Amino acid sequence: MAKRDAHHRQARFQGTTGGSHNGGPKRTLTASPMSQPHPQPANPLLGWSVDRASIRYVGSDLQRPECILAERDGTLWSADARGGVMRIGVDGGQTLIAQRTHAGIDHDNPTSLILGNATLPNGLAINRRGDFLIANFGTDAIECMSRDGRSRTLYTEIEGQPLGKTNFVLCDSSDRTWFTVTTRMVPWTRSINEKTADGYVGLIDERGIRIVAEGFIGTNEIRFDAAEEWLYVVESNARHISRLRVRPDGSLYQREIFGPADLEGTPDGFAFDAYGNLWITIVQTDRLMALTPEGEPLTLLDDCDPEQARLYNQHFYAGTMTPEVMAATHGQIAPWMASVTFGGADLRTVYLGSLRGTRIPCFRSPVAGLPMVHWR
Repeated sequence: MAKRDAHHRQARFQGTTGGSHNGGPKRTLTASPMSQPHPQPANPLLGWSVDRASIRYVGSDLQRPECILAERDGTLWSADARGGVMRIGVDGGQTLIAQRTHAGIDHDNPTSLILGNATLPNGLAINRRGDFLIANFGTDAIECMSRDGRSRTLYTEIEGQPLGKTNFVLCDSSDRTWFTVTTRMVPWTRSINEKTADGYVGLIDERGIRIVAEGFIGTNEIRFDAAEEWLYVVESNARHISRLRVRPDGSLYQREIFGPADLEGTPDGFAFDAYGNLWITIVQTDRLMALTPEGEPLTLLDDCDPEQARLYNQHFYAGTMTPEVMAATHGQIAPWMASVTFGGADLRTVYLGSLRGTRIPCFRSPVAGLPMVHWR
């Protein structure tokens, strides 16, 4: 079956001192990602779930708020399908900072959310200068935009080939830029049914741009642990989380699966909390879950009709997924739940990004989030 085959694909690692690593990922459930002293106090997520009655909403008339960034002063930044980011102030005021004029998306036609437009900002990061780095899912490029909207394309090619479907971008404490490409297939949706292992992780630093790990099945978001010793990778179409050790030069090695080999849903975005739990959004079947530091799964919020989820998963495993099946599957709180972000002065307010939502749901967490580098 395609599901089983996906878990035995191999990844190639470049720039390692010991040569390429050609072994497939191996499962791990034991190592803690946070390198904290032991014993730890009880995990605050055990026995906890989101109280739906406590959920409130931020923003209005947003377009594809897939990725959310929070700043110390309470400002939120949301990716926007009109070609830039939406600034949401502490007072609730909104300002669209756009790279270029674009009509945006048609919420009555979810296919535009799936296949992309001329521009479709997806993953966001803030670099040391305060500029936005953008993985543009529509233009297949890595872009940079200042806070006044001045924009430039950084890269559209790598190793003489088009980048592919750029998905996410991340800065580390050295201000290096890491990014993911979901697939190079055209249209990219073919990779969902074919479970193609052509996704990769790239790095941009003083040496330029290069691939540092490849052979992923639907590469999506990436995150570092607190010490930046491990890079965690969402493999959406393999339905699991992989992680790789990071050398100081940015090379990656020792790939392994963290947590279950199948999360029983399509993971999209994720974020660490301060305890070491990895919060994960399951897109389209709209579930928020977490993996404990030991890799054990916890369900925090389930917002999808069980029959919708059953049909979606049936098509996923059969390799018969279509935009129509995808469009028919969603929850109500954050339809097509795509990302999770910690914010607020104490980093205990959780914001959920989505592909089909027009506002951002948020709620309080029993544990603070791990701050992003732009927060520190």
